[in-house]
Amino acid sequence: MILVVIIAIPFYRVVFGPTLFDRLLAISAIGAKTIGLVCAFGALYDRFDMFVDIALAYAILNFVGMLAIAKYFSGKHLETK
Repeated sequence: MILVVIIAIPFYRVVFGPTLFDRLLAISAIGAKTIGLVCAFGALYDRFDMFVDIALAYAILNFVGMLAIAKYFSGKHLETK
């Protein structure tokens, strides 16, 4: 339950963030905390090895997704036309 509350804190920044990059950072933080939550479920169900594989796949998807979103928005704001 504590991890869910910790995930909810950056969600506030996603909704009410002053800039786009604050929102991107908050989404990345939510992804990192979700990885911890998945690992905690693995420890809870005594299948830590399976849940670590899921967490690693989620981490890779989170990283690639953040790179893609950052690249898209940085290119969009650099155009001066």
